[in-house]
Amino acid sequence: MILYNPRAWFGLIFEFHRSDTFRKMLGVLLAFAAYATALTWVEIQFNEYFVFFDTISVHSLLGFIMGLLLVFRTNTAYDRWWEGRKQWGALVNSTRHFAYQLAALLPGEKHNKDRATLERLISAYPSALRHHLRQVPSEEILRKLYIDPKLPLLPGDLIAPKPQHVPNAIAAELYRRIVVWNREGTISGEMLINLNKELARFTNITGACERILKTPIPFGYSLFIKKFIFAYTTTLPLGLVNQFSWWAIPLSVFVLYVFGSLELLAEEIEEPFGIDANDLPTDPLADTMQANVTELMAPLGQPIAN
Repeated sequence: MILYNPRAWFGLIFEFHRSDTFRKMLGVLLAFAAYATALTWVEIQFNEYFVFFDTISVHSLLGFIMGLLLVFRTNTAYDRWWEGRKQWGALVNSTRHFAYQLAALLPGEKHNKDRATLERLISAYPSALRHHLRQVPSEEILRKLYIDPKLPLLPGDLIAPKPQHVPNAIAAELYRRIVVWNREGTISGEMLINLNKELARFTNITGACERILKTPIPFGYSLFIKKFIFAYTTTLPLGLVNQFSWWAIPLSVFVLYVFGSLELLAEEIEEPFGIDANDLPTDPLADTMQANVTELMAPLGQPIAN
């Protein structure tokens, strides 16, 4: 995700980045400009055969309908983006809450090793989730999460079979550990219930993010919009040439750029967990959660490493 000053609107007009739709559409715009030029020349040379297209009233009506469709398309995509951001915000709060509860329930030097293990597991969960949502293979996710190759994150994860769903495996290991402490009498049954509720939020957040990722916009709706844009823009020069002559070419290209850009932006933000410029900042959020957990789980009286 790109951080910017929304008030610097004049500078943003001349800002170009790797997600800019003009660069993505440049080849299509050039091909369409050539097509519009040829179509405009033919209509100017043989105007008597194109009397039916001498008015733009049809395109004006269809343009209004197209605008409504694209507004709905953009709003739907943004809702998915914002829902993903809310889920990751909830994960930030849940990891903090879970960490400081465990730090308070496991005080003293005798639990330093337990706290260190919990810190590693809780810190690994957001990173495992972001890689999981990017559909990285589980073996690669585990390699990314190793702090020390000799210290596996999960029991047996250095040998086959490896977990297919790493976030679930981490949550299961966390729950297994707190259940063991409950049986040993380290934490009470009431504490176990409270910790289980907090850990359940991890799974709920993961399920919500997977729902966003695996439920794209219905195929028929997406296909209809693309066909509508294609039909509208390919016939637009016929409606504009009678009033604008050769200016129909740049006007038609500009209309294609606007409609195509809106569709491209909607496609990008409706799957917000990738690495595109307009996707969610899951990498810095995961780093923030790791830093928060490290701070909250640090033993009392010891300095916190930066």
